[in-house]
Amino acid sequence: MRDLGRGFGYLMKGQRWVAQHGKQYGVGLLPGLITLLLYAGALVALALWGADFVDWATPFADDWSSPWAGLFRGFLTALLFALALLLSVLTFTAVTLLIGQPFYESLSEKVDISVSGYAPESGLPLWRELLISARDSLRILVRALVWGVLLFALGFIPVVGQTVVPVIGFCVTGFFLVEELTAVALQRRGVELRERLALLRGHKQLAWGFGTPLAVAFLVPFVAVFLMPGAVAGATLMARELMGEDTAAGSDDPDDATAGRS
Repeated sequence: MRDLGRGFGYLMKGQRWVAQHGKQYGVGLLPGLITLLLYAGALVALALWGADFVDWATPFADDWSSPWAGLFRGFLTALLFALALLLSVLTFTAVTLLIGQPFYESLSEKVDISVSGYAPESGLPLWRELLISARDSLRILVRALVWGVLLFALGFIPVVGQTVVPVIGFCVTGFFLVEELTAVALQRRGVELRERLALLRGHKQLAWGFGTPLAVAFLVPFVAVFLMPGAVAGATLMARELMGEDTAAGSDDPDDATAGRS
């Protein structure tokens, strides 16, 4: 239980950090706003034309007697939209991090510098970092989708599907959120995806304490946008602990500490 509290504490520390560094917070909002607009457009399009798509995809139901064709297609339309919402929640962080890689990389470096006066660098060109980030995000997405389909199926179990399964779902989503967020700092330290997953599996409660409340908050798209910069900052602080580095706050102004970076 202590680790759960510490994980949540890192989430709060990250939000406080960006609140004290308005410039970094403002820049960190841009990727989330761009992603939100893209997702909102896709969901609106699905709401408008999802039923037409289902009609087109189920020609075999044209000859069904009323009301079965309408009920069947209505169920599939609702299911399609529900899956789209689930996919949006699971992929929002990954897509935002991919779009905002340069922004969040800079923010994460500033957090490191504010703590120790030094920010580790991967030494890779930006295009290479983007490629690695996209590849790792795709691998995480596949894992998340497998869990999502499994939990969706388990959701039809009476009682358990309406009580236990949602809790497990938030924990799983939170774990993958933490992996994506800590990746910003850990990739700069040369930590590969397999090692990152092993680190987090060894500190599950720490990850759940950080990621589960964030997963709940991220159900509201606007909240996700405004919490994202602080989530990256908090994940950077947590990544320092995972790597056995000092997490005590240093300079309040990361720009003043830039001279300490090699």
